Amino acid sequence: MPEISRFFGIIITMYYNDHAPPHFHVRYGQQKAIISIDTLAVLEGSLKPRTLGLVIEWAAQHQAELRNDWQLARQNAPLEAIEPLE
Repeated sequence: MPEISRFFGIIITMYYNDHAPPHFHVRYGQQKAIISIDTLAVLEGSLKPRTLGLVIEWAAQHQAELRNDWQLARQNAPLEAIEPLE
């Protein structure tokens, strides 16, 4: 599960050949969630409101890059790192 970004202790990853819809995985301590790239909705798991807000802010800024990484993952190609939230 390649890590594509990390900020404020939040780790963003994406699996190769993962199931649709396009999404990414978030880990922060014991919190875990799967977030839709297209809608930025939580598909599975949960994050505390502050953590979720940071993740959604980051994802909204990088949706095109997340879609690109999703396509690369579907082709088993190396994923590109995405700038962290600052």
